[in-house]
Amino acid sequence: MFNFDDASKKSKEAMDGMLKSYSEIGKGFQAIATEATDYSKKSFQDMTAFMEALAAARSVEAAYELQTSYVKSACEGFIAEAMKMSDMYAELARSAYKPYEVPVAKSTAVATANAA
Repeated sequence: MFNFDDASKKSKEAMDGMLKSYSEIGKGFQAIATEATDYSKKSFQDMTAFMEALAAARSVEAAYELQTSYVKSACEGFIAEAMKMSDMYAELARSAYKPYEVPVAKSTAVATANAA
């Protein structure tokens, strides 16, 4: 028989989980946006410093050394930032799924028990 109290309780639990998940997702995207902004600012500052140094270079060899050094550091910085952002997105996915772990596990257990 259908129990309205149980259905109401389950509905409230689902809504609470959903709201908590949305809150976590919002915080995660905010952190990612902040990180992307910080990286963009740093990248722009590094590029500006490089261009100033390149303009002040006295020889082709010095300009070549500056360019090689800048490209190497920019590439390494980009790879490090990409890895960091990847980890942040993975953590966001884990935190978004966390409120649903228990209900999904319960539903899976019930479905498995009913199928057997």
